[in-house]
Amino acid sequence: MILLRSLAACLFLTPPALACDLALALAVDVSGSVDSSEYRIQMDGLATGLRDPLVSEALVRGQAQVMLVQWTGSSRQKTTIPWTKIDSFETLEQFADKVANDPRVWRNFSTAIGEALEMTMSSFEPVSECKRHLIDISGDGVSNEGIEPSELHEALRSRGVTVNAIAIEESEPDLTAYFFENVIVGEGAFVVSASGFADYPERIRKKLLREVVKQSAALE
Repeated sequence: MILLRSLAACLFLTPPALACDLALALAVDVSGSVDSSEYRIQMDGLATGLRDPLVSEALVRGQAQVMLVQWTGSSRQKTTIPWTKIDSFETLEQFADKVANDPRVWRNFSTAIGEALEMTMSSFEPVSECKRHLIDISGDGVSNEGIEPSELHEALRSRGVTVNAIAIEESEPDLTAYFFENVIVGEGAFVVSASGFADYPERIRKKLLREVVKQSAALE
C-alpha cells in the first residue's frame, strides 16, 4: 500500500507533457523572378525573424513544430528542412542557422502557388497533434502555372490549415490584392505587403510576430 501511494504521488507530481501550440510551414518562393541576392535576403531575413526575442520565446513556450519548403513551378516543391520541434532556444538557433544556410534548389522556373499550397498542406500529418496548422507563404508574383491557389481553399479549410502570405511587390504593385483574393484562407488569415525585397526582412519579422505571438499591435 505504501509503495502504491508513493507511486501515485510521483505520477501526480510529474509535470504533464507540453502540447504543441503551432505547426508552422514556411514556404519560400525560389522561382525564376527571384535572383540570387533576393534569395539571400529572404533566407537571412527569415532566420533573423525567427531569432526575434518575442518570436523565439513564443515558439519555444508553445513547443512549436516548424518546417521549410522551397517552391517554384509545377512539380517543383521540396521540403528542405523537415519538421523540427522547437523545444529549446538552442533548437531554435539551430533551425534558424539551417534556414540561413539552406542551399537553393531551383532557379529558373515559373510560379505555381497552388501546387506549393497543395504539397505543403499534405505535409501536416506528422504534426497533427498541434493545435494550429499554418502555412506562411512568400511570393513576388501571381500564380502562372498549375492548379489555381483558390481551388485549394475548400481542402485547406476542411483540414484546418490557415494560409497567410507576404506579398513582395518588387515588380507587381497589385500583388497584395491578388494574394488577399486568391491565396490566403482560414480564420484570421492575412497578407503582409513588402514594397520590395529590401523591405522583406522587417515585414517578415512583423508577420511572424502577428502569427506566433498573436499580438496585433506588433504588426504596425
